[in-house]
Amino acid sequence: MDESIELSEFCRREHPRLVRALTSFCGDRVVAEELAQEALVKTCEHWRRVSNMAAPSAWAHRVAMNLATSTFRRRAAERRALARAGSADRHVDVDVPELLALRTALAHLGERRRKVVVLRHVAQLSVSETAAVLGMSENAVRSMTSRALAELRAALEDNVEVHHVR
Repeated sequence: MDESIELSEFCRREHPRLVRALTSFCGDRVVAEELAQEALVKTCEHWRRVSNMAAPSAWAHRVAMNLATSTFRRRAAERRALARAGSADRHVDVDVPELLALRTALAHLGERRRKVVVLRHVAQLSVSETAAVLGMSENAVRSMTSRALAELRAALEDNVEVHHVR
C-alpha cells in the first residue's frame, strides 16, 4: 500500500478514537480535538518510524496523552498565576448530571489511573496497547484498571446517594 494512503487511513481511523479518549481525559471536546490533531501531526512527522512499530495506535495515544498532560500542567500554572493576580477564570461548563458526576469522579482519580481508564474504556485500547502507551507492564495495567474502576464506582455511588437524598 502507498505510504500516504496508509497514513491517511491511519489518521482517519485513529482521529475519532483519540478525540474520545482525550475528551474523557480532559472533559473538553474542543481541547480534545486540538490535542488529537496535534498528536496526529506528530504521528505524520514520524510516520516512517511509527508505521513499522507493532502498535502505531498505541504510539499515537501515548503522544496524545503526553500532550494533554503538558497542556494541563501549563494551564494549571497559568490559572495559579491568574488567581494570584486576582482574575481567575470562573467559567463552568453546564452538563447533564450523570456526565458531570462521571467527569468529576474521573478528575479525582490520580493522573495514571485516569489515563488507564480512558485508554482502556474510552479509547478501547487493549491491555498490551495501554501498557505500551503508559510504559508499564500488562499486570500493572490490569491492577490499576481494577483499582481505578472500583474508585470510580464508589465515587459515583456516593454521588447517586447524594442526589436521592435531595
